[in-house]
Amino acid sequence: MSEQPFLRMVYGAEAGRDTVLRRQALEEYELSPEAQTRIAALFGQPLSADEVVERILADVRARGDEALFHYSRLIDGVELETLRVSEERIRQGWERTEPPLREALELAAERIRAFHAHQPRNSWLEWDEEGGALGQIVRPLERVGIYAPNGRAPYPSSLLMAAIPARVAGVPEVVVATPPRDGALNDTILAAAHIAGVHEVYALGGAQAIAALAYGSESVRRVDKIMGPGNIFVVLAKRRVFGLVDIDQLPGPTETLLIADETAKPAYVAADMLAQAEHDPLASAILITPSATLATQVEAALREQLSTMERQELALAALQRRGGIVIVRDLEEAVALANEYAPEHLCLLTADPWALVGKVKNAGGIFVGELSSEALGDYVVGPSHIMPTGQTARFSSPVNVWDFLKITSVFAIGPELARRLSPAALVLAEKEGLTGHARAVRIRQQP
Repeated sequence: MSEQPFLRMVYGAEAGRDTVLRRQALEEYELSPEAQTRIAALFGQPLSADEVVERILADVRARGDEALFHYSRLIDGVELETLRVSEERIRQGWERTEPPLREALELAAERIRAFHAHQPRNSWLEWDEEGGALGQIVRPLERVGIYAPNGRAPYPSSLLMAAIPARVAGVPEVVVATPPRDGALNDTILAAAHIAGVHEVYALGGAQAIAALAYGSESVRRVDKIMGPGNIFVVLAKRRVFGLVDIDQLPGPTETLLIADETAKPAYVAADMLAQAEHDPLASAILITPSATLATQVEAALREQLSTMERQELALAALQRRGGIVIVRDLEEAVALANEYAPEHLCLLTADPWALVGKVKNAGGIFVGELSSEALGDYVVGPSHIMPTGQTARFSSPVNVWDFLKITSVFAIGPELARRLSPAALVLAEKEGLTGHARAVRIRQQP
């Protein structure tokens, strides 16, 4: 490894905002030269990622299964006989999974289920003395689609983190779309679908999978909501179909921000940063610390651990592109910067991490203390690891039971309450020029 700095280290909040903590808009992500070459070869002309998605969505909407089979051949290089995966093949995936992995999936599933069972999700109705009532009916969505990537590595944990909260919410039909890789589906993903109680699995990937779930086809019934992470084509497709169906979020590259002080173990900090960096060259692994000494020690630990990583090249690319260390005045400034950044994962490795928890306003998840590693939370702690990225933690939440529920309001008005409320309703209706509304109120008040 070169002794030259391989990640940015800056001093001060302003320098951090301008460099390490500067975010990149979805439209700014550039396809690699290899991806651009492949797109030109597949589609006969150069296209942006958004143009590819637009073309695929329109084609699937117009031609249904015919287009889905076409893109499976064109993009995934697989000739499918049917889009739906048989129950026998799903069971086979479970049976082929080695016992230690099956036990790990079972443990993760049980903890995810138990955590989300704590969320309140009850309908309510409040009656008055006239026999009228106001309330809310809380019902699960009928059909939810989950995208399960199968790219650089399969992520059965992500399937569990979406499907199990949906099942806890009472969704009767949870379906999964997952692409074949090298002509075959992934057994571990199928095993996760089996243990999560998934209703259907489809051998579909990319933008064409999102199109099938959103529009439906001869083989795929459309869903009410699409969940799950994916590459840039999946994210852009979800953005385009939103409104016709609901979506969870527009997940960008994964990100971890660590706040650590001089008491933190440099090896732990470096390990947490590299655990994030190994996901993707666009992943963000950032440390904010008031300790210049810790920053130097973490950089040394990163070099040492990186040299023995299996995914060394990928992790190094992430550190160099979107990683870094920001040295700040104190922990108060560190938390203020973290709230501005609104990270997906916020890890607190300080002498008194609980003293900071109440000051955190924007984060997908807070990992409190050195033992609460984000890596552990990714698998078996319980909360869903599908969290808001790209600063959307300012207004959105991790996947949870309420993502799979809808509310219907109930209005039942008695005569005395109608008499008391009508004058104000008439004033508002007439102010808005909606005389038909006013008439509908007034006619009921006439003898």
